[in-house]
Amino acid sequence: MGNIQTTLPADRLTRVMANCDVCGKHVNMPYNCRHCGGTYCSEHRLPENHNCPGLESWNDPQNVFDSGFDDSVNNSGGTASNTLEKIGLDTGAGGPLGYFRNNVSYLFLALTVIVFAVQYLLAPLFGVRAYSQEWYSIFTLTTANPEYVWTWVISVFSHGGPTHLLFNGIVLYFFGPIVERQIGSKKFTILFLVSGMAAGLGQVGVGLLTSEQVAVLGASGALMALLGVLAMTSPDLKVLLFFFIPVSMRTLAFLYAIGSVVFFVADGGPLSGVAHFAHLTGLVIGLWYGNRIKHEVGRGPGQLNIGPGRGGGGLR
Repeated sequence: MGNIQTTLPADRLTRVMANCDVCGKHVNMPYNCRHCGGTYCSEHRLPENHNCPGLESWNDPQNVFDSGFDDSVNNSGGTASNTLEKIGLDTGAGGPLGYFRNNVSYLFLALTVIVFAVQYLLAPLFGVRAYSQEWYSIFTLTTANPEYVWTWVISVFSHGGPTHLLFNGIVLYFFGPIVERQIGSKKFTILFLVSGMAAGLGQVGVGLLTSEQVAVLGASGALMALLGVLAMTSPDLKVLLFFFIPVSMRTLAFLYAIGSVVFFVADGGPLSGVAHFAHLTGLVIGLWYGNRIKHEVGRGPGQLNIGPGRGGGGLR
């Protein structure tokens, strides 16, 4: 019997030759995880061996192992998928967009660093000095120009200094992935951006009502929303505040709520230097949303280490 030669379709060749997402080993017959969409060798094919994000949602009866970031990825006829493919972007699990599944919190963390560099390194090269009127008009949401719609978003990723960026970055690094894996990347993106913008607009609204000039920037409003969600979905999650004071997530949310109210009143409202009303706005949004989904998501880890999360003047 003679040899038989066959030609595999290009997409089939892509599937049978790949590198393991964990160890990078080249494998001719890779395993594709149906839970997270990753590609793995035989040693890392099991969910527990490649730290599958879907393990965090094991108790979710309605949406097990579904990140929800882009439902059109698995739908070859999806409009979004077809559009991205036309411009040359691979929408599959192994493509560049696949990385953002369950990693949006880290993407936002990277964006804050990039925006920070633009604020203090790139902008001055173009004549926009830090804390000048032009600088505030670009990077902060203000009572002077609340109609500057771009500042609703960019102010969430802008920060007032290295310490402000560091503390907010620590909270986002630890809290973000837990919430994202509970609710999915798509909903996490919406929650973070909507709560961040609403927090800033709330603080500016108070400034307009009291005829005070307010400039708001920082991710603290969005981060308070994440805290509120966890206070409802994982209330017994233990946090080592300042790295050595153990408190539950429920207690932490309560302390932040009381502290924000007290400081807002005692420090003179919007002129206090810290956007306490923005913190409250974000926390309320997070508590409301967390209460809606608390029976639908899996629990997070049992303990977490974080540092302080307060910023400087006019910061969230």
